[in-house]
Amino acid sequence: MQSSRANRGQRPDSGVIGHYRLLGSLGAGGMGRVSLARSPDGRLAAVKQIHPALAHDPGFRERFRHEVQASRRVSGAYTAPVLDADPDAPAPWLASLYIAGPTLQDAVKSAGPLPEDVVRRLAVGLVTALADIHRAGLIHRDLKPGNVLLAADGPRVIDFGIARASEGDSELTRSGAIIGSPAYMSPEQAQGERLTPASDVFSLGGLLVLAATGHAPFAGRSTPQTLYNVVHLDPDLSAVPPAIRYLAEPCLAKDPLRRPTPRHLLDALGALTPSPQPWPVAVHALITEREKAAAKALRGPVRRRNRITAAAVGAAVVVAGAVTIPVLLDRSTPEAAPAAATQSTQSTTEPSLPPAPLSPAGLRQIDPCKVLSGLQVTTRTGFFACGFTGAGQREISVGVPTGPIPLAEATETATVEGMAAVVRAETDKVRDSCRATVTLPDDPESALGVTVARDDQAGATAELCEDAKARLGEVVRNISDGSARRPDEDTTLGKLDPCALLTDDEVQPIFGVLPTKRPGTVHSCGWDAADSASLSLQLDYYDSPPFEDETRGERVTIGGLTVYQRPFTESEPSVCELRWLQHGAEGQAREVVSIRVRPPAEGNAVDTCRQARDVAAKVVPRLPR
Repeated sequence: MQSSRANRGQRPDSGVIGHYRLLGSLGAGGMGRVSLARSPDGRLAAVKQIHPALAHDPGFRERFRHEVQASRRVSGAYTAPVLDADPDAPAPWLASLYIAGPTLQDAVKSAGPLPEDVVRRLAVGLVTALADIHRAGLIHRDLKPGNVLLAADGPRVIDFGIARASEGDSELTRSGAIIGSPAYMSPEQAQGERLTPASDVFSLGGLLVLAATGHAPFAGRSTPQTLYNVVHLDPDLSAVPPAIRYLAEPCLAKDPLRRPTPRHLLDALGALTPSPQPWPVAVHALITEREKAAAKALRGPVRRRNRITAAAVGAAVVVAGAVTIPVLLDRSTPEAAPAAATQSTQSTTEPSLPPAPLSPAGLRQIDPCKVLSGLQVTTRTGFFACGFTGAGQREISVGVPTGPIPLAEATETATVEGMAAVVRAETDKVRDSCRATVTLPDDPESALGVTVARDDQAGATAELCEDAKARLGEVVRNISDGSARRPDEDTTLGKLDPCALLTDDEVQPIFGVLPTKRPGTVHSCGWDAADSASLSLQLDYYDSPPFEDETRGERVTIGGLTVYQRPFTESEPSVCELRWLQHGAEGQAREVVSIRVRPPAEGNAVDTCRQARDVAAKVVPRLPR
C-alpha cells in the first residue's frame, strides 16, 4: 500500500486496517488477532494483525517482513493468496483471501474420520500446495490441522505466520527455541535443527493419519511427551487404511532424506476424478454454515461491527497455533514418556510409494549427467556416472552411486547438506585431485561421490577439495528436489530394479533350492545357492564404440531379440553368459542386458546355457522396448 504510515495501521474507532473495513473477529492468540474484513474491491478477507508487544520486537518484525515478501511468491489452487500487507505499520498486518470452510481439525471433530477416497483427495490438494510453497523457496514450518481449511472445492493451506524464505533463516529464529505445533513437528524441528522442505512432508504424514483415524500419530499427555514421541518413537499406524498408510508411512520417516518429495507423492496418488462435492455431507454442511454467516456479515451495516465467532465463520488464518519451546530433548526416556508404539506389520497390496530420492531405488530415477548444471558433459559411464569439464579445465566426475571413501583413508571430514561427508585428497608431481562422498542412508556400502581433478596444478588440493564439497552439495540438492530425474516417459533400463525382474521361485529351478538374493549395484542383482552356484543379471549403458566382446559367441533368438551366448571366459567354460542389445544401436549409445549362470563347483555337469536361456525368456518380456 502507498498510503501514509498513519493510514496503514488500524484505526480502532472506525474498525479499519489499511483499506480493509473490519466486520468481525475470527480468532485471537499470543501472536495477535485475525478479523474478517471487506476488501476495497468488495471481497472478504482475513486480516491478521500482530500483537503490539510483538511488533516492538525488531526480530519479530523482521520475521514478519520476510513472511510478507515470501508469501507473495506463493500462488496455487490450494493456498489462500495474500491480498495486501504492511510490515511497517505500528501494528504490522497481512490480509489474505477469506476461505469459507472449517479447519481440518474442526471437520474431523464434527464429522469423524474421513473416508479413504476423501483422504486421497485431501492428500492431492495438500501435496500440490506444498509443491507451490517449496517452489517459492519457502518452508511452511507449521503445517497442522488448524492450518488446513476445507473449502467447497478442495483444501487450502493457510497461515504462513512462521514460514520463512528457506535461505538464511537461522538468524531469524531465537537461539535455543523452536517454533511450531508439537504433534505435527518433524523430528529435526523438534530438536531445533536446520529445516528443509522434507520437514513439511513429515507434517503432511501426520495430517493424513489424523484425517484417516481422527488421532494425531504422536500426541502425548504433555508437550514434552509429544516431542519425545516425535523424535524417538514410531507411530502406531495399525488403524490407518492400507491405501493411506502407504502414502503416510514414508512421510513419517525420522530421517528427512528417506521421505518422499511432493513430486513423488503426486506420482503415487495419480489423477483423481473431479467431484462437485469432494467432502462428506456433514463437512459440506459446515461449509454452507460458514458461507451464510460470512454473507450475512458482508451485508450488515458497516458502522455497527458484527460480532462473528470463529465457530460460525471459520478461522481463515490461525495465529495462536505456534508454540515456542526450549530444546531440551536428549536420548534418555523421560519418566512420563509412554511406551514405544509398535508399528503394525499388516501387509498391504497397494503399490509401493516412489522411493526416497537418496535411496538406491530413488537413484535409478536419476540421470547422473543432470546432477550438475552449467558444465559441459564429456563422458558417461554406465547408468551411474558422468564426467564434466569445469572452470579452469577442471575434470569433474560424479558417481550416482559409487563406493564410499573408507574413513581410514580420509584426509578430512565435513558436513554436506546435513550429511556426513568423507574427503580424500591426492597429489603427485603433475596432478592433484580430491574426492568427496556421502554414504546413502539406506545403503552404507554405497555413496554419492564427486571427484575434482586438474593436471599441472600440483599443490592445489585444498582448493579442489572445497570445489568437490560444493559440487557434492549441489548433487544432493538436485537429486533431492527432483530436478535431476529422468523424464517419466523415459523407457531406459536404468530406471529398472534388476532384482524385481525375477522372483525367487522363478530362479529356484536353476539350483533345486530356494536361492539367496544378493543385490549388487543399483543396476545389478545376483542369486546364490550352495557350492558357489549363482545367477547374475546386469543392466549396462555404453556410448563408446563397441568392443569385440559385445558380439562374441553363438547367436540365438529369444523373444524376438538377437542374443549372444558364450562361455564367460576361457578359464571358466562352464559359466554361461547371455548378452543382448535392448536399446540403441551398435556403435552408438546403447543399453545392454547380460545374464550369467555359474554351476555348482562339484557334481554333475549342468547345461548352464539352457538355464540362462530359460531365465532370459522370462526377463525379455518384462523389459521396455
